[in-house]
Amino acid sequence: MSGTSVIFKNPYKIELLQNHLPSPRRGEVLIKTQMSAISTGTEMLVYRGQMHPKLPVDETISKLAHEFRYPLKYGYSTTGRVVETGPAVSGDWLNRMVFCFNPHESHYIAQPDRLIPIPADIDPEDALFLPNTESAVNFLMDGRPVIGEAVTVFGQGVVGLLTTALLAMLPLKSLVTLDKWPIRRKKSLDLGVHFSWDPAVPDLKDKLTDALESRGGIKNSDLIFELSGNPEALNQAVDIAGFNTRIVIGSWYGTRRAALNLGTGFHRNRIRFISSQVSTLAPEFTGRWSKDRRLTVAWEMIRRIKPADFITHRFEIQRVKEAYELLDEKPGETIQVVLTYE
Repeated sequence: MSGTSVIFKNPYKIELLQNHLPSPRRGEVLIKTQMSAISTGTEMLVYRGQMHPKLPVDETISKLAHEFRYPLKYGYSTTGRVVETGPAVSGDWLNRMVFCFNPHESHYIAQPDRLIPIPADIDPEDALFLPNTESAVNFLMDGRPVIGEAVTVFGQGVVGLLTTALLAMLPLKSLVTLDKWPIRRKKSLDLGVHFSWDPAVPDLKDKLTDALESRGGIKNSDLIFELSGNPEALNQAVDIAGFNTRIVIGSWYGTRRAALNLGTGFHRNRIRFISSQVSTLAPEFTGRWSKDRRLTVAWEMIRRIKPADFITHRFEIQRVKEAYELLDEKPGETIQVVLTYE
């Protein structure tokens, strides 16, 4: 049997590699991929060559736990079906639909402990959003929104929209989102936010203050999430923050630097930066929480949100170059791009 893998050869250069697939050995299974989701954050850093060369691609995913270097496979969100099992693997695995943190490829061999069975009541297209939904859950855990607060979210890509969807379930005083692309702002408003603007709108701070006061006399955001992937957004976040505002930084900037202006109200307002990354749990949660518990919450949120509605484009694997070119050149036309393997 042969399989097809997506290979990042160099910045902006992608190839398809045909490879022979051996039968699974003892304790292994063979999975036929049904779909994989392209990340518009970390994955586009890989595509553009903006990953830090000294950092592991991903310390928490065994196939990606090496230093960043070309050529490489990448991707971390696949759904598929177990089509063959090796000796010593329970027959219950055969034909099971599973999620796996695996690069983009049509078939792969894995040990069952790398696989996450997809609950029977969850559509595989919704299951593709498991990593980003878990990230959104982690952002809320780190940001700790409080009843009646004013919350602002920079960035309404997939992670931003999922975070917004969770925030919209809470009794907040106001929920504002910022994104440069109209398609994403519209989706954000559909989720129930009160206001959504282009962050480049003139007099953003005054506009936000007026909007918050119209919602109940609040002048500044209590909590801000920076999920845009744009380092310049941090200065805007500091500018609109109030006294003791928490700013959760969920974006990963790769080799791009954030030139922060901390000489204005940053110190006097006691603004707090909070780094948030899904590969770990904040220390204050580790006594009662585990990654499995957080994953269970993510599945429940997927049931409520049904995020497959965020998919704007589906490309067969043979058209993978078109998919990345679209995301790189016309991001304003996309939200979630998916590869299919039928």
